[in-house]
Amino acid sequence: MTAPAPPPRQSPIGKAWAFVRNTWRGLTSMRTALVLLFLLALGAIPGALLPQRSLNAQKVDQYIQNRPTLGPWMDRFELFDVFGSFWFTAIYVLLFISLVGCILPRCLDHYRALRTPPVKAPRNLTRLSHHYTGSAEQTPDEVIAGVRKELRGWRTEVRPGARDGEITLAAEKGYTRELGNLVFHLALVCLLVAIAVGKLFGYEGNVIVIANDGPGFCTTSPAVFDSFKAGNVNDGTGMAPICVRVKDFKGDYLENGQAEMFTSNIEYQSGADLQSNTWRSTRIQVNHPLRVAGDRIYLQGHGYAPTFTVTFPNGQTRTESLQWRPEDARTFLSSGVLRIDPPGGMYATDEERRKNQIAIEGLFAPTALFHGSLLTSSFPTMKDPAVAVDIYRGDTGLDTGKPQSLFALDPEQVKQGRLSKEARVNLRPGESTSLPNGTKVTFDGAQEFANLQVSHDPAQQWVLVSAVTMMLGLLVSLLIKRRRIWVRVYPAEDAAGTLDQRRTVVEMGGLARTDQAGWGSEFDRLRARLLDVRPDSAADTKTTGE
Repeated sequence: MTAPAPPPRQSPIGKAWAFVRNTWRGLTSMRTALVLLFLLALGAIPGALLPQRSLNAQKVDQYIQNRPTLGPWMDRFELFDVFGSFWFTAIYVLLFISLVGCILPRCLDHYRALRTPPVKAPRNLTRLSHHYTGSAEQTPDEVIAGVRKELRGWRTEVRPGARDGEITLAAEKGYTRELGNLVFHLALVCLLVAIAVGKLFGYEGNVIVIANDGPGFCTTSPAVFDSFKAGNVNDGTGMAPICVRVKDFKGDYLENGQAEMFTSNIEYQSGADLQSNTWRSTRIQVNHPLRVAGDRIYLQGHGYAPTFTVTFPNGQTRTESLQWRPEDARTFLSSGVLRIDPPGGMYATDEERRKNQIAIEGLFAPTALFHGSLLTSSFPTMKDPAVAVDIYRGDTGLDTGKPQSLFALDPEQVKQGRLSKEARVNLRPGESTSLPNGTKVTFDGAQEFANLQVSHDPAQQWVLVSAVTMMLGLLVSLLIKRRRIWVRVYPAEDAAGTLDQRRTVVEMGGLARTDQAGWGSEFDRLRARLLDVRPDSAADTKTTGE
């Protein structure tokens, strides 16, 4: 007995093709798409829980500094840049490919199903769980014509039967259920594309503007923003020119200090208004932005900008205001630093001038509450402002050309002796203190500032359209039910065995393709609407069951 011949060995090209084919089939399966969608949602969680460098780089640096072991490893895995990380992008792209590869074949199958007539009636309708047998005092053609008239909106097909004079009608509805399912997934693909386009061609810039007719800003370049993030194919040079200035700011708070609403009245210019120097007034609130020139201007938040006047020994003065960072979101206790350079010509050399620069660092409380000499704030509105500051004299680093923090001095400058602490004092508006060299520092009060965000997303409307279309497609796929019914009619036989053309035997059966619950009562209602017949007298000729 000879052994069976071994199967032919597959060539390397065949193995490679089989690997690619199997990988593609696995990637484009609905199960894989669901897994990738779950991974995308799971991967977005760190972006919501951890500080993101694109939103607040200082918080990220502080987070890493507080966790010297874990922080750098988290940064290596781009957990502080989640939505731009390599692994999130990989999931995003794979999900897109999986959805496209899964949806297109289903669209073709649905198109073929729409062109295919309803399925022929089973040979024995009484085997169906829901069926009916009766008779009508009409001809078979009249019965079928009446049924077709009642089945408007159903796809119907009339075919001749095996018996003499027999006619069968097959009807089906619910094709829009699969259409809604396909629309949902196609809209999801469009949503992913729109988000990607917005990230590629959009930009976001944040800027702090002093209220009460402060200097304002114009979107002439990314340099005017305190932080700016542009898409991968947008360098920020093509921004629409818009000028904004803040007239006032109002914060509404509950009794416990919780913010209720922020409102700001602003003036703006865009387009032809820039040529005519025409300012238009409007009001913006949180989640109610100004939409102009294809951009959106959001009110993100607010804070306080303390104002100090420094009187130098020769009598010359410098007055400056600068925003300080809120440390407590409930009471708006804020911290920051103000660097003031002496007036030009006051000192003979630049080196001597740098040695007499003034730095004011400390805390600001809109509603002061003192615990001894320690300052805190009891409410976010400016009812009783005060500051607790350290005043330094020396080289503040303004001339080094290096980036300086807006909210803290460089501790290395203090350690190296380039800055010396001259005073530590608590001040209310109008109060002042004098330094040993005769310099006088006065706290003049504070102004509110508004944190504005200028956002441009060319695909924002398509995101909205895609999201609405997704919901509509989902509703259609959930509400529409797939149903099939068959009606078979043929002339009844009289006692002599001859066909009676005026009396017709009617058989009806139905299947629920989806949503089996309630199909029994639905079938009975459908039968009562379609057939004006009387049931046969035999007990087993009419059967319905769940």
